[in-house]
Order: sequence, then C-alpha cells, then structure tokens
Amino acid sequence: MRILIIEDNPDIVANLYGFLEPKGYVLDSAGNGYGGLALAAQNEYDAVVLDVMLPGLNGLELCQKLRGELRKDVPVLMLTARDTLEDKVAGFDSGADDYLVKPFSLVELEVRLKALMRRAQGAHGSAALSVGDLVFDTETFEVKREGRPLALTKTGYTILRLLMKESPKVVTREHVERAIWGDNPPDSDALRVHIHALRQALDKPFGSPMLRTIAGIGYRLAAADE
Repeated sequence: MRILIIEDNPDIVANLYGFLEPKGYVLDSAGNGYGGLALAAQNEYDAVVLDVMLPGLNGLELCQKLRGELRKDVPVLMLTARDTLEDKVAGFDSGADDYLVKPFSLVELEVRLKALMRRAQGAHGSAALSVGDLVFDTETFEVKREGRPLALTKTGYTILRLLMKESPKVVTREHVERAIWGDNPPDSDALRVHIHALRQALDKPFGSPMLRTIAGIGYRLAAADE
C-alpha cells in the first residue's frame, strides 16, 4: 500500500516511516502543502495522512483542492492538534474521511488507515486485481498465475500492482519509476533489474508472456491472448 504523508513536523514523519515502512507500506512525504499537492497530482496513493497546520497551503485548503481541482477520491486521514467540534466539522467539510488528534497512537493511525482503505476498496470493487489468469490480492499480497503462487520482491509487488491497475494500457517508464521511488529515482538502471526479476517470476515458468517492454516508452501487462 502506498501512503502520502503531508506533515511539517520531522519527528512525526520519522516516526511514521519507522513504524509503517517495516510493515511493507511504501511512503512518500512532503513538508508543506504545495509540495504535498504536487505529489498527490503526480501519483496514485491508497491513502493520504494530512496535517492541518501546514506552511504555504494548509491542510483544509489542500484537501479541498484534492477533491475539487484534482478530482481525487483517495482516503484522507487528517491530523491536527485541535479537538473542538468546530475543527472536526471543518475537516470533514473540506473532504477528509477521518480525523485524528495529536498526540496519537501509531497503532491507532494504522488501524484507521486500514479501515479507510478497505472502505475505499469496497467502494471501487474487490481488493483483488485480475488480468487473464493472473490474480493479485492487494490486501494479502498473494499473487497467483494459473492458480500457482508467485513470490515477488517488495518492489515487484509495487510494479505489478501498477501495471495490473492500468492493464492493458502502456505505462511509461517514468510513471513506474515514480511509483517506486517518488521524484528521486536512482541514477543507475535499477528499474531494468526489477523488471527482469518480475518477468522471471511472472512469465518464465509459463508458456506465454504477459509482461511486455514497449521500446522507448515503458511497459504493458496484458493477458497472453491480448
């Protein structure tokens, strides 16, 4: 699951990374409102953790732009030090899905994030992605092709999820790199290595390839007969 954290307190950000990353979450972060809005516009996230008091563009304004201008329905968990009813109403009116008052428990934050993501998945259909004989349960991270389980790396799951969600469209190399590394992809040809490893797991044991490289553009995942 990919989470965007928009928070200007470096200690809170560090705590979130330390708690969520070992659990398999992929995190991006921004320390101000405009930076967070730019990341939300460029990428797809499973949830956003959004502080209210941000420099430049506050969380309420950001959430309104996220829902209005960007037309994003990603779940938003709003963080604030204010706990009055009026503050909570303002948060929900801006488009937030849930509200957590600082200081908060990291365990409670994860529980709330999971609930928001489950609700969003239910609104958009099953958590399972399928392309041809390939099935990916995005909640359990179980991947099967022709009923046979596949073992992928953490990055492999991220790439596969993106390609399956976009299938049968071509996904640009730049889009895949942003999904893995945000706006700071490595200088080396690391993506080629990850694509090779994914192809070895996904296609090599089977008779027909699903993962295609589109020269000079990116990658396409489709059923063998498409």
